[in-house]
Amino acid sequence: MPRRRDVLLRVANVNPESVSTHSDRVLYSAIGVFVLLYFVYATVGGAAFVDASANYTHPWWQWVVGPLVAIGVVAYDRAVVGRVAISFDHLDSPDPRHLLKRPTLGLYVGRVGLALLFAVIITEPLMLARYRGEIDAYLNEVHNEQILTMSSTGAIGAYDARLAELRRRAAEEDRAVGALSAQAAAKRKDARTLYRQALADSAGAGVTRRSGCPAGGYCDKLVKRSRSLDDQAAGLDRQASALRTTQGPGRVARTAEMASLTRLIEDQRERNAAAIRADAGFGARTAAMWHLVTSDFWGIGVFYLGIALLLVALDCAAVGLKFVSRGNAYERAEARLAREREHAALIAYERGVADARAYGEATMRVVAGGVDAATRDDLLNEMAAERARSVLRSAVGDLPARRPARRHVAGHRDLPANSDQVRS
Repeated sequence: MPRRRDVLLRVANVNPESVSTHSDRVLYSAIGVFVLLYFVYATVGGAAFVDASANYTHPWWQWVVGPLVAIGVVAYDRAVVGRVAISFDHLDSPDPRHLLKRPTLGLYVGRVGLALLFAVIITEPLMLARYRGEIDAYLNEVHNEQILTMSSTGAIGAYDARLAELRRRAAEEDRAVGALSAQAAAKRKDARTLYRQALADSAGAGVTRRSGCPAGGYCDKLVKRSRSLDDQAAGLDRQASALRTTQGPGRVARTAEMASLTRLIEDQRERNAAAIRADAGFGARTAAMWHLVTSDFWGIGVFYLGIALLLVALDCAAVGLKFVSRGNAYERAEARLAREREHAALIAYERGVADARAYGEATMRVVAGGVDAATRDDLLNEMAAERARSVLRSAVGDLPARRPARRHVAGHRDLPANSDQVRS
């Protein structure tokens, strides 16, 4: 079981047995602390990114995705920190310069690129949450301006123009009827004035200073003029009534159309308002954050950049400490152990190759001797068989036997065909 003080070294993915100096222990313990802090930061940042992607509906599974993202990045950091660039050239050299290879910049450049990527994907949602109040206030202003703009343009503008046209036509018709009614009212007023003058004249208080209202007199003329004006006013009222009756179907159609346009305008305004309110996700908030930073740099921009750089520094702290501590005692100890194992393995390999080569040469010599012996045995067997056939032919009185063809075998003399004994 690892000791308690070695837990941070295990987190930093280093071998506690090779950490022999106090400075290396402090260094890799600090790296382990930064890895743990970054795990928390990446977890919260990943969850915030998922929440921003879900339009801030706070889904429960954001706390499942966050740790997975953190584990992936921490695994990359531990791989970088735990890797020692060991050189396997000149294994028999005691020179410390031959222990380590030159640093691989691609590994660190890739980590810096990953840090910048996470600064955009993870740090930005955290910054948006930090300045949420200011962003909401700015978005409210922007949405109000958008509502005013959309109320005067687009479908609502067309509906308003048509509604204004219908209202203008209705007002024109009302003015036409009102003009006839006003003329009728004026004539009735004149008729009442004339009738009062006739009454005054008939009472002796008029122009003639005579009582009564004889036919053909001034009073009678006033009465007739009053009645004529009343008749004209009644005619104007009939014209106004007829005109209103004629306008009736058009007024009904306009009223229905105006009611329909009013409903369409209200519906369109609700849809526009819903669309504008929905335009408050990650992209809109990022644009709002950028506007706040550029418009009030010394008030918001400085703190925004400071916090962002602090989080990016936390992101790169573990790998940065690894980079600046290259060639410390821990790496040299690990390099020595690895080079010793590699050197021993190389010597054992070379010895095995030499043994295999010697065994092969011995095997070839044994095989060559066996082939030579087998060749001699075959030749002796053939010569014995030929001799037996020759003796058999002589015993039965046959023709003289043929002389067998002589074969030359390296290291052996030619044997005579008529020899009674076969010599080996």
